[in-house]
Amino acid sequence: MKLSAALGAMAAFALVLPAAAQTLGSDARFGTTTLNITGHGEARVPPDQVTLELGVTTQGPSAVAAMQANAADMTKVIAALRSGGIAAGDIQTSTLAVTPQYAYAQGQAPRLTGYEASNQVTVRTQDLAHLGQLVDAAAGAGATNVGAITFGLRNRGSAANYARMAAVKDLDDKAQVFADAAGYHIRRLVNLAEASAMQQGPQPRFAMALAAGAPAPTPVEAGEIVVSVDVTGEFELTH
Repeated sequence: MKLSAALGAMAAFALVLPAAAQTLGSDARFGTTTLNITGHGEARVPPDQVTLELGVTTQGPSAVAAMQANAADMTKVIAALRSGGIAAGDIQTSTLAVTPQYAYAQGQAPRLTGYEASNQVTVRTQDLAHLGQLVDAAAGAGATNVGAITFGLRNRGSAANYARMAAVKDLDDKAQVFADAAGYHIRRLVNLAEASAMQQGPQPRFAMALAAGAPAPTPVEAGEIVVSVDVTGEFELTH
């Protein structure tokens, strides 16, 4: 394959030819030819923990009335979560607010109609098998909405290391292909660095507020967590 064709098909190929290399001889002072490339690796593993947001929204003629109704419902929701096996340390209040509500009519000043209270908690659990039942229990106890559900890993070290090994393997394979296409041989790896590492997973979200008495259990699919790593390497090439 001609070098120009290889370069066109492989845009990531960075072949650096110093000016002195044009007269490359047996003396190492004339410089070297290098190849800079990126490798990618992934590990796909099932999640072993999840965080979700549960909330209660209530209305009342006064701020106090709205907050009292909200407190009563949220107390029931938290009790349902604790009965479902959630430890107190895994329930954390994330939002607590009360806001006035107004009615608007053309040509008239806004009219106060009451108050809305909102209380939202973030819940963490490792019991993914009963996640749907937990959500249903919270809804039955008075939760009016469910926010983001985020799956994750308690320890991503093993998955990240597997992804790193896969990334280096990908780097080596690409380097060999590019070197062969250009008519070179790989002499040695000069530099190796981790460019990025990230974790991605399914992030399901309930688009609508839950209604109490919904069929149980609500289906929730955990899917897989993808831990990916990118590495960059610089290789010295010889003819």
